[in-house]
Amino acid sequence: MPIHYRNSPVNEPFVFDSIGCRWSQDRVIRPRGYPLYHYLQTEQGRGIVKVQGAEYTLNEGEGILIAPFLHHSYVRDTAQWMTAFATFTGTLGGSIDKLVANRPVIFIEKEQGMLIGELIHDITENWDSLSADPRTLSLQCYCLLMHFTNGRHARALTDEPLYLRYVAPVIKEIETGFSSELTVQELSRRVYVTPQYLSRLFRRFLGCSAYEYLTVFRINKAREFLVSRPDMEVQQIAGKTGFSDTSHFIAMFKKITGFTPLEFRKLN
Repeated sequence: MPIHYRNSPVNEPFVFDSIGCRWSQDRVIRPRGYPLYHYLQTEQGRGIVKVQGAEYTLNEGEGILIAPFLHHSYVRDTAQWMTAFATFTGTLGGSIDKLVANRPVIFIEKEQGMLIGELIHDITENWDSLSADPRTLSLQCYCLLMHFTNGRHARALTDEPLYLRYVAPVIKEIETGFSSELTVQELSRRVYVTPQYLSRLFRRFLGCSAYEYLTVFRINKAREFLVSRPDMEVQQIAGKTGFSDTSHFIAMFKKITGFTPLEFRKLN
């Protein structure tokens, strides 16, 4: 049951936020969706996925890519449901919608799914060597994403003046100051725009608001502490990742990951 999570800042164009296979899938309900593009595929058994009122049956080898923040749920339809999965981020993560032609849901049939499944298995089995070379791992992530494209390619964000002027500096502030009491209001003041305009830019380029990006980044850092620092209490980790209220931290952690911090720690 190999599962891997990103444990470093986002510095490459495309990055796996998480990836895994041979996972015994439990029921998942996400009323507000997941903050990143994510892919789910059946390895054994069968599952039912519901996305914004539409229902998809995932037989062996079939999969589904779901866009960020779409209401969805999934449940096994057999005694056991084994899945493979991947979630995607990166400095060009906001261009994934263009790569997939702005399709909110992409159903993958078995023939294509077998190729994707083999790639996920290869990446998870060779994670240690791949993660030591971020550029190669980013290329592998891009290769997987290309299975969902219709031939369109992303325009590099380094060609976008608004991204470079407003979004990139805020991302740097988040990556260096996430443990402090950063707010979107404070971040927007540092680049001399309103919080509303900053969030519109984040959604345009990265597919999420500035608040959502900050929250997900903090939760990712919390996942790192939970795995690498078993001596740290949940309350300490909450404080080190910018959450002043432990209850709020636990609630946000479960909303984004599907697990409480202690459940996540036990799994890893």
